Amino acid sequence: MTLQILDRPITKIGVIGSGQIGPDIALHFSKVFTPQGVPVIVVDVSREALENGRKKLDRKVDKGVESGAFTVDAGEAMKGNVTFTDDYQQLAGTDLVVEAATEDSNLKGKIFNQLTAIVSDGAILCSNSSHLEPEVIFGGLEDPSRSLVVHYFFPAERNPVVEVVSGAGSDPGLGRAVMGFYEEIGKFPIEVGSRYGYAIDPIFEGLFLASALLVEEGKGTSKEVDAVACKTLGYTVGPFTAMNLTGGNPITDVGLGNYTSRIMPWYRSPQILKDAVKNQSRWEVPARGEGVEVEPERSALISESLLGAYFGIVGEIVDSGISSVADLDMAVEIALDMHAPFRLMNRIGLEKSLGLVENYAAKNPGFSVPLCLVEQAGLGEPFPIATVFRWDREEVAIVCIRRPRALNALNEATFEEIKQHFLDIAADDSVIGAVLTGYGVKAFASGADVGFLAKIDSKEMGEKTSSGSQLSIQAIEDCPKPVVCAFNGLALGGGNEIALACNARIAREGLKVLAGQPEVNLGIIPGGGGTQRLPRWVGIEKASELMRTGRPVSSSEALRIGLIEREVPGSKEQLLSTGIDMVRAAVAGETPLPEIQKGPIQVPEMLPEVDLGHLSRMVDGILSRAILEGCRLPLKEGIAFEARMFGEVCATRDMNIGIQNFLEKGPRHPAPFIHS
Repeated sequence: MTLQILDRPITKIGVIGSGQIGPDIALHFSKVFTPQGVPVIVVDVSREALENGRKKLDRKVDKGVESGAFTVDAGEAMKGNVTFTDDYQQLAGTDLVVEAATEDSNLKGKIFNQLTAIVSDGAILCSNSSHLEPEVIFGGLEDPSRSLVVHYFFPAERNPVVEVVSGAGSDPGLGRAVMGFYEEIGKFPIEVGSRYGYAIDPIFEGLFLASALLVEEGKGTSKEVDAVACKTLGYTVGPFTAMNLTGGNPITDVGLGNYTSRIMPWYRSPQILKDAVKNQSRWEVPARGEGVEVEPERSALISESLLGAYFGIVGEIVDSGISSVADLDMAVEIALDMHAPFRLMNRIGLEKSLGLVENYAAKNPGFSVPLCLVEQAGLGEPFPIATVFRWDREEVAIVCIRRPRALNALNEATFEEIKQHFLDIAADDSVIGAVLTGYGVKAFASGADVGFLAKIDSKEMGEKTSSGSQLSIQAIEDCPKPVVCAFNGLALGGGNEIALACNARIAREGLKVLAGQPEVNLGIIPGGGGTQRLPRWVGIEKASELMRTGRPVSSSEALRIGLIEREVPGSKEQLLSTGIDMVRAAVAGETPLPEIQKGPIQVPEMLPEVDLGHLSRMVDGILSRAILEGCRLPLKEGIAFEARMFGEVCATRDMNIGIQNFLEKGPRHPAPFIHS
């Protein structure tokens, strides 16, 4: 599979800079592209930096081999696929270059002017800048249309978030194309408007500033503030520890100084940071595993200050229009490894959150209270945080489930968003059909969020929960326009049930695990229509075997049994294009899509025997009844019967055992069912 950006195949990649982050960027590229035979070239003018960069990359690959992440052969291939050189001419023929040199606009400008004479015409030129606007970096290029910023986060080979920042001169389609490319190679990109510092660094550096001011004012030591920040904001490591790990003092000093005039006057480099840069000193922070006791009153003061600063900073970014609530909430949680800001405000309560910001602003001149928080608090409703997105292409709506940290698992809000999107599509005369897919390349939807299922505490609540999910899924089936499900990755449980409501399903070729109904492993049964739709698509014998054992199928088996219409080779973009073509062909009457049997279907008196192994016989009995009795009814009546059976299973002891086992031990440990 050859990946492309704006129809340009990526056959050779360059990375400029072998310092703090360049080798890590090269490592990620090598991990993805070595199997495809795409070489990676790292260029730096310093021989010492090149040697250190090579050692760093090799060390990380070797550690991956030791942990079992890579085989020995794969590790050696990855290392051999990266060339470290001081010869810029080795970048000749590159299709994609990521510059990761020092944060200096003049240096970056010189690098890109030099590159244009070396790389192929139309090569994609990216800067891993952390602050500088693309207009500043690429302003000297005769043709900046194939240039933009891609901002990685520490550590670049593992942190999946990438900010994609187009400039005024960037091709209008470049940002979306680069977003698709990074999603394809396993990153979580967000598109950000052009402004100094972009969206995430003002949060990282702003919270460091808020922390440093607390230390300057004697409200706590750097150790104490770090400890309270971890407890309050959910940091894995506190702001001072993070600064030590990333070597971020110098660049943060510069960034905070520039934010003063470019974002709001509160931002500035505090004196203790200036001193640390001058003395090249590190912050005193808690040692690994060290507990830091902070007096309760002092802890409360630090906590309230940090929350007020946090909520004000993220709100200002939304007010600026460079990013959205949903994008910031996802990216900050993952990139900075802390509580998602808008979900945290929703949990605390917006009135209280606004009060924290107003108190912080009153004590800190130049700090602004964001309008988005004022308005949302005035509505008396939590921030809406989208997890399902729609965009239209060629008169076809593309609906995408995006909860990447949870492998696109489904919760109540996600089900509700899916329903609303398909109601909107049904009423929208500008679209002729839809393609339903998931974000990323690992999962279409990994099932219902188990935390969501764990809240069920009665038969009645179980039936209500199942019925609610079914209503959302029914909106897909009831859509009067053709709907194709594009399996970008695995679909389990509720994820597969959503797909079953579509007119047809297609999948990426070669997926070893594509789809399944593994509910029995949790001590429950399918509750989103799976017991009724799966038999109607693949036959009752095969469907019952898959549901009763929880066994998943590969994409090739799914094709063989009729679960999917075809396997699609290539990238996710090719998968979506195939889905769009199928919708258009169906509307034109050229290739009609299959229709599910809406009436009863013929079923045996009893289901064939299967080996249940450790699985609950009590749950199997309820599941078998749901399949047999439900399939003797018209589809909608059978689905309603399934909801009643889901309620029945929620009253069993095995359901509680299965859910708790999953939450405590994970999916690899079989639940100790007692068959009651």
